[in-house]
Amino acid sequence: MRGLLVAAFALPGLVLPAPAAAAQPAAPTVACTLGDPRLSELSGLVADGERWYAVNDGGTAATVQVLGRDCAVQREIVGTVDPYDVEDLAVAGDGTFWLADTGDNDQDRDTAALIALRPDGTSTLYRLTYPDGPQDTEALLLDAEGTPYLVTKAPTGTATVYRPAAELASPGPTPLERVGSVRIAPTQTPGGPVPGVVGSVTVTGGATSRDGQVIALRTYTDAYLWRVEGTDVMGALNGDAVRVPLPNEAQGEAIAFEPDGTLVSASENVGEPVRLVAGAAELVAPPEPPPSERGQEGVGAGGATSGRSGGADGLPAVPAAVVTLVLVGGAVLFFRRRAARR
Repeated sequence: MRGLLVAAFALPGLVLPAPAAAAQPAAPTVACTLGDPRLSELSGLVADGERWYAVNDGGTAATVQVLGRDCAVQREIVGTVDPYDVEDLAVAGDGTFWLADTGDNDQDRDTAALIALRPDGTSTLYRLTYPDGPQDTEALLLDAEGTPYLVTKAPTGTATVYRPAAELASPGPTPLERVGSVRIAPTQTPGGPVPGVVGSVTVTGGATSRDGQVIALRTYTDAYLWRVEGTDVMGALNGDAVRVPLPNEAQGEAIAFEPDGTLVSASENVGEPVRLVAGAAELVAPPEPPPSERGQEGVGAGGATSGRSGGADGLPAVPAAVVTLVLVGGAVLFFRRRAARR
């Protein structure tokens, strides 16, 4: 976080974009409540249509909890790798779970890591190095071919995106390359543990749809969805997003897509619900082809889309330096307290 304080003064001309407009998705509905203390620091989630698979922050072994639709833990998949701070979870087409051991609140780790955990419990560690020094990262995206993308937490609202610069080697380290950034603007969606607008711009998790054509990043308060053409993740992140508010989550860090496109979200802390947003992936479905291509006349129903031009509940524009200082100040206090607790 010390580097972020420097950045607050070094970027006085920073321009924050307006938030993506809410696309009128279905309101989140509660599926069940998480009562197992083993999930008190839930940070990553994937779904297969029948079960949910979850990871906790930290821990002494690479562990995926297998949950039923009643939120009860049915079993555990445990690997032999001892992680430092797991922050997100993804699953590849072959069923391998990828754990993002990338948490670094104090930004003092020499390496981050990805852990491949197979359903039989065998695991492989892949250490990673950033090209520009340690980063605190909580979001993992896999493209349609399984290439991992790491998105930093960035409480200033501009998250950096990295991917491996070479084929992953075990134990490594494999160098990462910086491939771009994604900007998240403040919203007034309530929730999260951080005061002010910090929580609405801090990226805490990521998800990829089963076909790889929709990706999502979440903050403590909202989710943002993009359509991916092929494997062009950065092309998608540079485009317009659809925002799905996830209000009133205590510390929302987990997000996933069901195979049918339902968005699943969950929070840290025992007693928090798993919530579903039906039809979320359809909000960024491809546009209807023109009538000449459909072979019939008439105009198809318009999809719900949004751009960076803002929404009704977005915050008004304020001087960038002021916004940056407020964001960073609140974030430093919160994340240092959290690091001390661990």
